[in-house]
Amino acid sequence: MNQMPGEEVPWWSQPAPTSITPATITPATTPLSPARPQLPIILLLSLTLVAGVLGGGIGYFVAHYSDGRSTPDARAQFANAADGQALTTSTATIERAPGSIAGIAAGVLPSVVSISTTSSAGSGTGSGFVIRSDGYILTNNHVVADAADGAGKIAVQFNGGKSVAAEIVGRDATYDLAVIKVNMKNLKALVLGDSDKVVVGDSVIAIGSPLGLTGTVTTGVVSAKDRPVSAGGGSDAQNSFINAIQTDAAINPGNSGGPLVDVTGAVIGINSAIASMSSSRGQSGSIGLGFAIPMNQAKRTAEQLIATGKSSHPILGVSLDLQFAGPGARISTVPGAVVTSGPAAEAGLLSGDLILSIDGRNVANAEELIVAIRSHAPGDKVKISYIRVKKTIDVTVTLVAAPAN
Repeated sequence: MNQMPGEEVPWWSQPAPTSITPATITPATTPLSPARPQLPIILLLSLTLVAGVLGGGIGYFVAHYSDGRSTPDARAQFANAADGQALTTSTATIERAPGSIAGIAAGVLPSVVSISTTSSAGSGTGSGFVIRSDGYILTNNHVVADAADGAGKIAVQFNGGKSVAAEIVGRDATYDLAVIKVNMKNLKALVLGDSDKVVVGDSVIAIGSPLGLTGTVTTGVVSAKDRPVSAGGGSDAQNSFINAIQTDAAINPGNSGGPLVDVTGAVIGINSAIASMSSSRGQSGSIGLGFAIPMNQAKRTAEQLIATGKSSHPILGVSLDLQFAGPGARISTVPGAVVTSGPAAEAGLLSGDLILSIDGRNVANAEELIVAIRSHAPGDKVKISYIRVKKTIDVTVTLVAAPAN
């Protein structure tokens, strides 16, 4: 997980010891049972020894002859095998229900692709998945960014091994999303789920091509929601703040852009980032901290990219002071920190105001406010609670789209 930048975000981003009482012995109130004749000690020892031998013998018999795996007949079969006869093999059939992990994977894998790029910056791999049967594929912007910026090439390999060229339809570095297209028809598109209904503890499956290993399936649960993370790379990283779904399903380099699906096989997120321990040998792998872009946000952006090649994201119209440690997000005091006629200005916010919450959700720092704003759409109304000179004020702000680049 990338380190957040330590600078302002442009307005368009957004008793004393006690004595111990001795314990007392309370007389028994239950009548004692009549004394029984005592057996000689030697006889008792003998009985104990016999019981031990019998117990051990019975345990051996149960363990070796009654578990269905090493019966006398089975032992004879193994002996016969040693004499050159055929080994006994299992004829049991494993039933794999459609709702099992294997069943879900079988249904999703044909729609998951491996993406390879080559450009002047080198080569790279990632993942993606079909969102429309007429060839549209959703992935991360950072998977195809080098090919886009360096006039490179993009190849898509399907689960069956077929590889075809792809072209970029549109990219959004802010959300770290991109749509590419292949010249193919009648593809199987994945069902897109409702990420707003996901709860912590839900089972999930991550599918992709970690380290180039196509069609890799890993499982886990939703570990947390609304994690502010920066997904992406290069010059776009500081702006790619996402309100992520956290999962312990193993995600590694190359999984980026692949789907995170629920137990129905519906996509609830796009695998985009991982937290790794530092490694002296280069990039580290999964430590059970993976992050995915919520599908509801990705769906909205993908639709815009397909329709126009561009997408929009909402803004509050302020610059935030990233040096402020919180709690809360403080509006910067530099000139122009509150954009004239912007959403915040229209709601009465001023430079130096300390924003505490949005829609009742507490804000710990500037990054959390940014991802909370970006989880909405232009035109949405949000409730902002802020402090000015020790007075708490609540206002409703209508978000607007950021200016086009």
